[in-house]
Amino acid sequence: MKNIKKGFLILVLGVTFGFSHGDVVPQSVDTKGLKKVDQNLIVNPYRENKLAVKIGKSGYNSNCARCHGLGAISGGIAPDLRELTANDDELDEYFIGIVKSGVVRNGNVYMPPFKKILSAEAIWSIRTWIQTIPAD
Repeated sequence: MKNIKKGFLILVLGVTFGFSHGDVVPQSVDTKGLKKVDQNLIVNPYRENKLAVKIGKSGYNSNCARCHGLGAISGGIAPDLRELTANDDELDEYFIGIVKSGVVRNGNVYMPPFKKILSAEAIWSIRTWIQTIPAD
């Protein structure tokens, strides 16, 4: 019985981590009302923009929460994004780079690239919402 439980756990973890991004359809983010920004911008243009916060929360819940957790509080699968709440230009550049390019290590996709899926306005609005979360 113990081997069956162990085998089931390995199967569940393998399916969870092996297909964590393959069966998820990214959702578009309606950024109507936000000013258009340069696609190569590396500093958040929407800091403290209330509309961007609202749009970003919705965009986060549709595209990021499944891995990074509700309220950006990770359950352990992906990094806890509360670590990125500071209004810091270097963190902005890091954030936009990771979201656009994704993360691949040793051929394994840990985060898919979103540059062809989400507009710069959508990504920056998500960053703006994340910056409103109190750091833990």
